[in-house]
Amino acid sequence: MAITKDEEYFACLNVSPAQMDYLWAEGWRHFGIYFFRYQNSVHADKKFSVIPLRIDLGRFSLTRSQKRVLAKNRDARTVVRPASVDDEKRILFDHHSVRFHENIPTSLDDLLSPMPASVPCPTRELCIYLAERLVGVTYLDLGQRATSAVYAIFDPEEAKRSLGILMMLVSIRFSQERGCRYYYPGYAYREPFAYDYKKRFKGLEYLDWSAGWRPYVNGQNPGDTFFQRGACTP
Repeated sequence: MAITKDEEYFACLNVSPAQMDYLWAEGWRHFGIYFFRYQNSVHADKKFSVIPLRIDLGRFSLTRSQKRVLAKNRDARTVVRPASVDDEKRILFDHHSVRFHENIPTSLDDLLSPMPASVPCPTRELCIYLAERLVGVTYLDLGQRATSAVYAIFDPEEAKRSLGILMMLVSIRFSQERGCRYYYPGYAYREPFAYDYKKRFKGLEYLDWSAGWRPYVNGQNPGDTFFQRGACTP
């Protein structure tokens, strides 16, 4: 993947929960202490238009397919604790990375700060276990009224369990229990892509870079008018 020239970025060691809420609402994300936002990216010489996503937790409800994901994972258990990086997670990260053919992340340590539980903001890890085997981890930032997924990894040998969707559902439940209004699952693209599973949640909204947050209706092409006339900086 190549990032086009409209990328913005900055570095920050300490961001308050209220400030994180503001940054997410403006389309910002981060890896470690480096914050970024961009409106276009390129895969295999094809340009893709970025749409930040969030779920209005007050309007969320399970679909039939999501209920089936929960049912097929009844034997899984979830552990929530302060974020950390250890050898078990590094091994899982390496297994997860074989799914990628481009833009392959080099290290879990590159995606998180040296103090991932608190820098640049409070972060939890939601770990999925089958018996004593770790099969999935999602790192979730905590804001004042929202949460945001930093990165998620899972064992590709358990693909039939739809662990990516399961971890989103676990994150949503955790966020609801905290009394949050929004959960940010990250970026997707206007065009069809591997991230499209993020678009299949009720209560979903997308950021139109020129007009703000709008409800996303499954099957629509969000931001058609905006993307036809070209991107502009928020």
